[in-house]
Amino acid sequence: MLPAVPSSPRAARRTFGGEMRRHREERGLSAEEVGAEIGCSGSKISRIETGDRSANPDDFGRLMELYDIPETQQGHLEQVFRVGRRRTREWWHAYGDELSKNYAEHIALEHEADRIVEYQQAFIPAMLQTEAYARAVTSVGYAALGPDQIDTHVEIKMKRQRRIQAADGPLHIDAVITEAALRFQCGGPTAHLEQLRHLRDLMTRRPNVNLRVIPFTQGASGIVTGGYTLFMTDGQETPTAANTEAVAGTIHIDDALGLRRLSRLSTHLTSAALTAEESTALITKIEKELP
Repeated sequence: MLPAVPSSPRAARRTFGGEMRRHREERGLSAEEVGAEIGCSGSKISRIETGDRSANPDDFGRLMELYDIPETQQGHLEQVFRVGRRRTREWWHAYGDELSKNYAEHIALEHEADRIVEYQQAFIPAMLQTEAYARAVTSVGYAALGPDQIDTHVEIKMKRQRRIQAADGPLHIDAVITEAALRFQCGGPTAHLEQLRHLRDLMTRRPNVNLRVIPFTQGASGIVTGGYTLFMTDGQETPTAANTEAVAGTIHIDDALGLRRLSRLSTHLTSAALTAEESTALITKIEKELP
């Protein structure tokens, strides 16, 4: 049975590109060799496969012929290809001058996903932050930015959160954080208390938000260097893409091996976390410890 055709152009380009890469690798060809065969550069083939650009109709026909794709599959791929060729302007495009390519990519994947799975060691996930907390961590993480730029980045975070509040098809979030993320007083005691109460409110009022906490008592089994986000679409349990965070920046992952490894890591960290009820109780306990 053929998978559903993605509704958004970006998702369609990524789906089409992933299929083209799979066919290329099955035939043992490099991107440069494919480019030479169909009359374009290897870099263009690579960008088509990552979904960064759309193929043109001539490219499509030549790729179908080169990979000897059956007509039954060609019809489905042509539908995906046509959706990927559509031109749309999403809300974050208005912030083009303020967004890095990796951040724009992250927002696009988030926008297309039905569900995300996230792990953070030191921070509350961006989709669950209050405005005051978001301003505090943005000021630290982007120390070189001016006040107006910080305002813009906080504004972008708040707009991203509309996905979890949508009345129709809200984004589902399965987040795992460490106890350290709950205890860091980002923005001072008042902002800290507000953030903890906001988390409890989301956990009790939003069935699409599932937050689990790894307590300090779990030791090394609950520690991973750097956070990550897995993106799921079409109700699938297998991620279509992922982003991992490091000091040097965000690393995008969409190969099958990398996604399997991150999925296994996510399962391990979730097993080390408290239940949702226990996590809520820990948040309440930390609240009561505050002045």
